[in-house]
Amino acid sequence: MSAVLRGFGLIFVFILTLVAQQPPADSGASSSAVNDKRILGIIPNYRTYPTLLEYKPISAKEKFGIATEDAFDRGTFVLAAEFAGYSQLTKASPSFGQGVEGYSHYFVTSFADWSIGDYMTEAVFPVMLHQDPRYFRRGTGSGPSRLLYAVGQLFWTRTDSGGHMFNFSEIGGNAAAAAISQAYYPENRTAGDAITKLGIQVGMDAASNILKEFWPDLHRKLSRKHAEPSDPGVSPQGVSH
Repeated sequence: MSAVLRGFGLIFVFILTLVAQQPPADSGASSSAVNDKRILGIIPNYRTYPTLLEYKPISAKEKFGIATEDAFDRGTFVLAAEFAGYSQLTKASPSFGQGVEGYSHYFVTSFADWSIGDYMTEAVFPVMLHQDPRYFRRGTGSGPSRLLYAVGQLFWTRTDSGGHMFNFSEIGGNAAAAAISQAYYPENRTAGDAITKLGIQVGMDAASNILKEFWPDLHRKLSRKHAEPSDPGVSPQGVSH
């Protein structure tokens, strides 16, 4: 798993490098937020709310709808496949075996980890505790302040009444998912295994929050670079000036 986490660390550095190249966004920056369903075409982005203004709560049905979209998005299958491959390579659960049959076992359990985590943190616990599972993009301020804000939403979230409280849905939901996973990991049932899995889940959610916060900035930069002609004397249509 350390290789996967190092990969996300590189993503953080890449995003912060891009954001540091421009001055703090003004108050109108959030209005231009990108509402793509997926970040970089892979990472599910269904529960991002593009502004801190005009808060409107969502129903229990909508919370389960968000969890379902995230849990069964193609990005979740890709994530499960990557973790399954790494787990098989390192023989994390020897009883699963090797080959196609072994990989299938790793994939099913990996997908269960992420989908159960989605439902616990985005639907079950938010409905029970009347908390809002969405990520509320800030979109303004310096890169470091937005980074701290993105990570902070793991621990501090909105309630359905519009207030704020500790994010029991994030921490408790992932803890519940880690506990449930011990039922289908016969060789990883210690307290240390559960804590490790909880740390990975929360760490991945932190990565997701940071990407959601900076995705409009990254998207604009990538779009601008793609639109720029390689020869400054030639227009995008190929007509010389």
